[in-house]
Amino acid sequence: MAEKRRKFDPEFREGAVRIVTETGKTIAEVAADLGINETTLASWVSRARRAGTAPVGGSDELERLRRENAQLKGHKELGMERDVLKRCMGAPRSSV
Repeated sequence: MAEKRRKFDPEFREGAVRIVTETGKTIAEVAADLGINETTLASWVSRARRAGTAPVGGSDELERLRRENAQLKGHKELGMERDVLKRCMGAPRSSV
């Protein structure tokens, strides 16, 4: 026999979406914490973002971390470029 579908009231749905958007936790983490299906929560979050009731970017802290991550990636690329230039300068030159 098929399982009966669970019904969630609007307050529960809104709260679950807020947890995802404001804490920076993944949908999988929040779904596991709340004991609901990950796909169900993902559809709630997606629906809320399309409706404009949930922020797309998340919290201010999450945005700060994203900017910092992008900055650090830039530093890493500069370091790689420096290393390539060092190897080029240190390589023996062939005479033609």
